[in-house]
Amino acid sequence: MTLIPFLDLDTVIYLLIFILGWSIPLSNVLLIIFYQNQHIGWRNVTRLLVFSTDAGFHFAGDGKLGGIVLPNDGRCHLENNMYTMSHYYDYPSIAHLVQKLSENNIQTIFAVTEEFQPVYKVAMLSISSKLPEGVTITYQSHCKNGVVNEGESGRKCSNISIGDEVSFNINITAQGCPKQGKPESIKIKPLGFTEEVEILLNFICECDCHKQGIKNSDMCHNGNGTFECGACRCNKGRVGRQCECRKDEVSTEDLDKNCRKDNGTDICSNNGECVCGTCECKKRDNPEERYSGKFCECDNFNCDRSNNKLCGGHGRCECRVCICDANYTGSACDCSLDTSTCLASNKQICNGRGNCECGTCRCTDPKFQGPTCEICPTCPGVCTEHKECVQCRAFGTGEKKDTCERDCSYFNLIKVKDRDKLPQPVQAFPLMHCKERDANDCWFYYTYAVNNTEKEVHVVETLECPAGPDIIPIVAGVVTGIVLIGLALLLIWKLLMIIHDRREFAKFEKEKMNAKWDTVCPKKKKKKEFKTGSRNLLFEPVLEFLFLDFPKFQDCFIRSVVFRFTSAAF
Repeated sequence: MTLIPFLDLDTVIYLLIFILGWSIPLSNVLLIIFYQNQHIGWRNVTRLLVFSTDAGFHFAGDGKLGGIVLPNDGRCHLENNMYTMSHYYDYPSIAHLVQKLSENNIQTIFAVTEEFQPVYKVAMLSISSKLPEGVTITYQSHCKNGVVNEGESGRKCSNISIGDEVSFNINITAQGCPKQGKPESIKIKPLGFTEEVEILLNFICECDCHKQGIKNSDMCHNGNGTFECGACRCNKGRVGRQCECRKDEVSTEDLDKNCRKDNGTDICSNNGECVCGTCECKKRDNPEERYSGKFCECDNFNCDRSNNKLCGGHGRCECRVCICDANYTGSACDCSLDTSTCLASNKQICNGRGNCECGTCRCTDPKFQGPTCEICPTCPGVCTEHKECVQCRAFGTGEKKDTCERDCSYFNLIKVKDRDKLPQPVQAFPLMHCKERDANDCWFYYTYAVNNTEKEVHVVETLECPAGPDIIPIVAGVVTGIVLIGLALLLIWKLLMIIHDRREFAKFEKEKMNAKWDTVCPKKKKKKEFKTGSRNLLFEPVLEFLFLDFPKFQDCFIRSVVFRFTSAAF
């Protein structure tokens, strides 16, 4: 089914029914669109036509199957939404469609199914088909980002945006003089644009040196040609640089041997023809490309390329080998000898830890990386250096949380669930494991690595924070401690008392053994009489306090404690 959404609704419905029912040739549909400019409302600008279908198409010559032989006149013939000349005119040709596309500045996009892609994958017709006889054109495009295309690719630039500037170099070569010799004009314009460049060609078929030619000159092998403009123009039947051979001799084996570099190799390296024992190299479409050498073994276009440029744009190709400009080396002249790009911040080449090769540092110390070997992911202080940025980007905390986007966007942050998921050190690039603590005494773990020029940080997404105090065990511990300390003090006091009592008892036992005790009860002492004035006080205290050894003096005891007070009043 084919959709044509830019016609009016009635025409679209009609065309859909007509296409589905009668399989209208898609080439006729395109011609109808070309002549519906007043209905579509296109302005005089570049036009885009999206052509969507899931079927093939007919073209000029297919109408003969139905007896229709008149070529298509390229007109609309649409009346009341009906194409009225399908029985009279043949299908339009592809060249006819291309002509109408060019005249109306229409660029076509074929949106077709995969089955019919090969059918619609057609190359653009070359402008060379309209060139004068004997004239060739070569193109060279200078596209954006310094891309230079040559040959067939030199006719186009891709991925052009508004405001981009591209340039094209066009070389026009006349292989000979046209038969008529009159000036010819060539028009060149970009596809889809109305602007064009018209070139007027005036052919110079005779040079001044031609008028001074010497016929049958001795310079041309015994007069077998005319010497003009510094070369021999051989007489009929003669060939060679100096007309030294006859045409019937140029294919002999003896002469062919002179055109082989070694036995078994191709004649003239398959890049030329052996004429009279001498190789005449082929001419290429691009006049800047040429074969050279005695056996046409050399050329100036098959050297190594860099950045899609021959010899990297820093040299010339001679015999398939790049001859580099000053300060460049390498097979494609892509290696710069300039060391300014290898200078580190300390003005040392590659920071003194590598070699400058082709303008790029090759670090010899595996710990150091970067463009100038100044980055050391495993050196001391790396963890502290990146701590604040890792903290603000991973957890939104830290001193740099307000300026995180501005100051900490120099590395790629990758979060992992736990520490086991963190990458491990490998030989490809060094890696540093870091453990840091934030203001809340929480620990976070991360790794810092530099992979080529990319800096990567893997961080564990959860913090490890210390748990809060458990009150019950603390109170229980304090109470238990107090009780145990009290019991310990009591035990110590009791122990001291026991020791003291034992010492006193031992002392008492010792004194008891040393004492001399009487074996009988002591006698009563005489009474003593004291006189005081008019009274006679008879004080007869008898205080006997005896400590007796009961085992020895069981018959003795404290006899008496007698206080006798006698006075005259009594």
